Amino acid sequence: AMEVDDPAPRGGAPPRIRRLEESVVNRIAAGEVIQRPSSAVKELVENSIDAGASTVSVTVKDGGLKLIQVSDDGHGIRCEDLPILCERHTTSKLSAYEDLQTIKSMGFRGEALASMTYVGHVTVTTITEGQLHGYRVSYRDGVMENDPKPCAAVKGTQVMVENLFYNMVARRKTLQNSNDDYPKIVDFISRFAVHHINVNFSCRKHGANRADVHSGSTSSRLDAIRNVYGASVVRDLMEIQVSDENAVDEIFKMDGFISNANYVAKKTTMILFINDRLVDCTSLKRATEFVYSAILPQASKPFIYMSINLPPEHVDVNIHPTKKEVSLLNQERIIEKIKDAIEEKLMNCNNTRIFQTQALNSSALTQANTRKDKGTEVSTPTGEKSQKIPVSQMVRTDPRDPSGRLHTYWQGQTSNLEKKSGLVAVRNIVRSRRNPKDAGDLSSRHELVTEIDYNLHPGLFDIVKNCTYVGVADEVFALIQHNTLLYLVNVVNVSKELMYQQALCRFGNFNAIQLSEPAPLLELLTMALKDDESMSDVNEKEKLEIAEVNTEILKENAEMINEYFSIHIDQGGNLTRLPVVLDQYTPDMDRLPEFMLTLGNDIAWDVEKECFRTAAAAIGNFYALHPPILPNPSGKGIRLYKKNKDSMESAGQADNDLTNEDDIDQELLAEAEAAWAQREWTIQHVLFPSMRLFLKPPKSMATDGTFVQMTRHQ
Repeated sequence: AMEVDDPAPRGGAPPRIRRLEESVVNRIAAGEVIQRPSSAVKELVENSIDAGASTVSVTVKDGGLKLIQVSDDGHGIRCEDLPILCERHTTSKLSAYEDLQTIKSMGFRGEALASMTYVGHVTVTTITEGQLHGYRVSYRDGVMENDPKPCAAVKGTQVMVENLFYNMVARRKTLQNSNDDYPKIVDFISRFAVHHINVNFSCRKHGANRADVHSGSTSSRLDAIRNVYGASVVRDLMEIQVSDENAVDEIFKMDGFISNANYVAKKTTMILFINDRLVDCTSLKRATEFVYSAILPQASKPFIYMSINLPPEHVDVNIHPTKKEVSLLNQERIIEKIKDAIEEKLMNCNNTRIFQTQALNSSALTQANTRKDKGTEVSTPTGEKSQKIPVSQMVRTDPRDPSGRLHTYWQGQTSNLEKKSGLVAVRNIVRSRRNPKDAGDLSSRHELVTEIDYNLHPGLFDIVKNCTYVGVADEVFALIQHNTLLYLVNVVNVSKELMYQQALCRFGNFNAIQLSEPAPLLELLTMALKDDESMSDVNEKEKLEIAEVNTEILKENAEMINEYFSIHIDQGGNLTRLPVVLDQYTPDMDRLPEFMLTLGNDIAWDVEKECFRTAAAAIGNFYALHPPILPNPSGKGIRLYKKNKDSMESAGQADNDLTNEDDIDQELLAEAEAAWAQREWTIQHVLFPSMRLFLKPPKSMATDGTFVQMTRHQ
């Protein structure tokens, strides 16, 4: 009976409680502190900043699993401290528990380096001020593997962590299978670079020539944000400052930058430093996002940089193994104050909001033109009147204003284009009623068109819509005027983007260019492979095989590319028709072989959305206004058309020899001059009018050199 009432669990006596072995304890703790490669990078960079470094360089291989290397020019580590450097709970930042109350440094618990030695192989190279040489030492499981070896070293410390999580199979596999941790590392370094503006940061993949983050020290926070996140972000930022006026000694102080109503992004970027420590504060982030969504219902996510300073004793930095989260005294009150300040700032920024408006109708235009001679006053949506514009500055500043170039009197061109685009829209509606499963209704194509709208840069859109064409600047750039500013525009880039967008907009509804005679695909592909420098090592037989394979691929997909893009390939493998991507414009047929090779090689036929994207991109590249293949004969370029090119001396002859017409290949020269003149005409009369009507410039064009401002506001 006693046995029945026995409260012991099934299986007999309770299990004994044992003390874990120290190696197991250390491994468990290490897994909490170094959760992933980016945690290791953050800890090491914080150590470098604590060491007073003015330069911190990070190199990463295989997302940090193979190698993390952090070098700094800080004060270094004493040789006598190296034996206990990687033991748990050894630190130079604390001596008594009370020091935790006023801790200002970022690392303080002596956990990070120790943890790394339990889950990776750590090598430290360091030198202190005034020493003739440095020391290198490797660590495993918290202890030195060898005595410190004297070595040559530059000022500061370099920590190398290799084979991270080599002894944690599940963790390593998870990180290998999930997305590479490198973007997270770049994100951390970007955040540090924005806050610590007196430190040079760089972050690169191992073996890469270019750093993905490269920030020089600067005295301006905005410059730091511009260096890391780009000029387009800085343009839409407002400064913000908050302090607690009720408290005599200002219990907290916040300063930072927040995005205004014009900023557009898919996700929130929140860079938060509390007492110079990079942390997360979920409730502050939520409160901020709430303010933005309440004031700007259509707004996208904001960009926020905040630096909050509090007395150290009001911050508990020791609540999270990676020190990611902190706990604040009076947190609700602080968040409330910051929230109110952001709300007020956003409410007051509405008068600078950019709204996209429709083009003026003709009656409004006539009114504007009748007022023009008196100097026009333009009313803003808020009812304020802008400055009067002198008549002299109104010449050629508006493409719809017939006071500039002569050809603006010929109203036909733009209105025809407008009518045509209207007709296309009507035709599409009629077609979709007749056949609900028309090409235009494909969701993948719709997503791609929506992406174009989403990536639109409002400032560039305004420039493109209202610019005046001035002339061609060189082989690649044209000059335009917008208001009183001049811009250089990369004709190749804008035409490529315009053609890509038109290929998606006219999708399934193209008119066709009939080739005068069918072009055999096999011949086109063979020509392209012959001209392709990357194929120089491949012999003729292999090139022919590649051309045959690509011909078959194109023939198999002929029905689809004909239906959607009006590229017609007949049963015999001949190209017979190409699409009209832009009215009054035919692409450079010298680039046809290359286009066919791209269609055969680079199209993702199996994935619908990628297929449409890559096909439209290939069309965009083929129809773009590249410089003609024959070099520009103007100026000294005429030398390239000399008949006796074989002798080096002839190329270096004096310019007056060039007047000898017998010495120049007149036929080739005439062909080149015609090609360049035709391109210039097309840029002015076809490309720019179409750009004004159809182009939606993506944000990337603001920073990649497509548009370059030549003059500044006075």
